[in-house]
Amino acid sequence: MLVTPAELSASLLAVVEGVLERRGAADVAVSAADVVLDRPKNRDHGDWASNVAMKLAKRAGVAPRELATEIAGELAEVDGVADVDVAGPGFINVRLDAAAAGLLARTIVEQGEAFGRGDWYEGVTIDLEFVSANPTGPIHMGGVRWAAVGDSLARVFQAQGALVTREYYFNDHGGQIDRFSRSLLARALGEATPEDGYGGQYITDIADRVIAASDVDLLALPRDEAQEAFRAAGVDFMFDDIKTSLHEFGVDFDVYFHENALHESQAVERAVARLRELGHVYESEGATWLRTTEFGDDRDRVVVKSDGEAAYIAGDLAYYLDKRERGFERNLIMLGADHHGYVGRMMAMCAAFGDEPGVNLEILIGQMVNLLRDGEPVRMSKRNGTVVTMEDLVDAVGIDAGRYALVRSPVNSSIDIDLDLWTRRTNDNPVFYVQYAHARTRSVARNAEAAGVTRDAFDASLLSHPTESALLGALAELPRVVRQAAELREPHRVARYVEELAGTYHRWYDSCRVTPLGDEEVTDLHRTRLWLNDAAGQVVRNGLGLLGVGAPDRM
Repeated sequence: MLVTPAELSASLLAVVEGVLERRGAADVAVSAADVVLDRPKNRDHGDWASNVAMKLAKRAGVAPRELATEIAGELAEVDGVADVDVAGPGFINVRLDAAAAGLLARTIVEQGEAFGRGDWYEGVTIDLEFVSANPTGPIHMGGVRWAAVGDSLARVFQAQGALVTREYYFNDHGGQIDRFSRSLLARALGEATPEDGYGGQYITDIADRVIAASDVDLLALPRDEAQEAFRAAGVDFMFDDIKTSLHEFGVDFDVYFHENALHESQAVERAVARLRELGHVYESEGATWLRTTEFGDDRDRVVVKSDGEAAYIAGDLAYYLDKRERGFERNLIMLGADHHGYVGRMMAMCAAFGDEPGVNLEILIGQMVNLLRDGEPVRMSKRNGTVVTMEDLVDAVGIDAGRYALVRSPVNSSIDIDLDLWTRRTNDNPVFYVQYAHARTRSVARNAEAAGVTRDAFDASLLSHPTESALLGALAELPRVVRQAAELREPHRVARYVEELAGTYHRWYDSCRVTPLGDEEVTDLHRTRLWLNDAAGQVVRNGLGLLGVGAPDRM
């Protein structure tokens, strides 16, 4: 008997293949992607709907509605299907019988954490590069958003079978590090912050730590030597602080790749040599150029300047080649809105190496995050002195609310986070609303145990109340939502899904009792509803887990 949407899809695929074969159209290619099921917006139209007949009709040489009618007739004979009808030009609407739909509750409980997972990216190697903030100060809100979204996206990919490496590109080379070291030394000497330097209390803190950790009097050294000492130790201290902040936010990386390593090794030279072999490098005006205009860029790019210094893109070339040589089939880079202009040249670079832009390399651009308190923007960090940081957000709302607030909106839109809203213990706070739903499922389970209601019986046909049908339908959606989140790189879909699920669960809770009233006898209906309650808790827990957000048992 059918239980899950995946099993219904498999049955539909088998029916479609049989119908096509009998029509002499067995050569028409059909796959699981053609028989994706959707939930009808109007539940009067059934539990599931498919447009497979309209997808395949032209290739099969038959009118869509005629093909849909034939498919519907055979699908109606499948065990667990109560009714199938054809609507409009060829939509196939499927209604399951109560027992078939209700079996999902037991399936979810039995599968536990595995429910919602799939194999869309089974075995695919993905390098996911995100945050990568310069080690010159605390992580600002743009980086914090990528921390939450990137880690959630990695979890979603892993839930679809991908082999994911979380990678942090450690920018420890270039002018920003020089400005950082000069700022530290100036602060230690009691001088004004350099005009292009960094300010904030953290600079004083790092400078003091560098002095305390040194075995020599750094301030007695010649200025060049002192600056180098502050650079080496200061970058390490700053980056340790960044890693600690990320870890406390629930984000850990598998690889910390040092930009400096590209310049200290022969990585840039190897990348240029590879592109030269492919015929995309040329010399002009004493410089070495990459012919990126052949691949859609607005102009060719200098790779090595006329003075022999590597241009900025040289590091990108070397780093991309390094990732590919490490075996990553897909490379995703998450960048802030200020990097939008880099996309064209990066995609041209990918194509120049003979790879496919959008497949071997993808770039996601994130928009701004604004924190609000009392309706007014929070503009400055007390510690950093210039921007709002991860610590500011966590101090204000906590880790769970911070992560949830950052991940629940599409990354290509800017967001305002109302700190007052996200600290309320009320239903208008989305994370509280969802976490409270989970805590309520655990409370129901504890009360059921006290009342002698156990899961030693299960009769799916008893789950016939309209709110039970709605809850089962909502629970069935998790696998589809997770797959879409992975395909579209949109983990916010999971957040919005668990919010809708929480609302559906709360409505069921208000209408259906798991524990008997007074001296009422415990029946199989109570026992079966306990399965459904626990299934709802499991799905909320699985969804929150994909977001890196906790699912408390009590609130």
